[in-house]
Parts: sequence; structure tokens; C-alpha cells
Amino acid sequence: MKPRNKKSAGLSQAEIDAVVVSQSEDPSAWEAPVRVRRSKTRSLSIPGDLAARAAFLARLHREAGVDKWVERVLRERVELEECAFNEAKKQLAS
Repeated sequence: MKPRNKKSAGLSQAEIDAVVVSQSEDPSAWEAPVRVRRSKTRSLSIPGDLAARAAFLARLHREAGVDKWVERVLRERVELEECAFNEAKKQLAS
């Protein structure tokens, strides 16, 4: 789309929609498409007894699947570890 200008700040939703529709068939009104690549996924292998325990806890927490629960728990743990690391760096620097 064309860059916004000061006039577009006061347009209503219907007026903005009308501008977009009017520019939809004009190729010069649009930027070049952005190509996005999906990052490669990685697998993680865990022992069967740990997977069974994780599946139990995922059901207990009413998560959609054990993979979603493990992802959430791992993300929370990584954030905690990063905060602890940054705090330790600050203490060492002072």
C-alpha cells in the first residue's frame, strides 16, 4: 500500500476500506511481496518414562497436547535461566 500521510489519520474505518479496495487492482500501490522462510524444526528425544510423566502432567494442566505443554514449560524455564544469567552478569560487572 502507499505510505500513510497526515490525512489518513482522520479517516474512518469505512473510508480506509474504500481506499484499500480502490488500490487493490493497482500494482503500483503495493510493495514487493516479502518472502518468509520457516525455520527448520528440530526433534528432541526423551526417555519413555519421562514422556509418560510429561503426558500425565499435560493432561492435568488441560493442555492440547504433550508437545504444547513441553514447549510451554521449556519456554518458561529458558526465560528463567536467561534472567538469572543476566542478573549474574550484572552482579559480576559491578
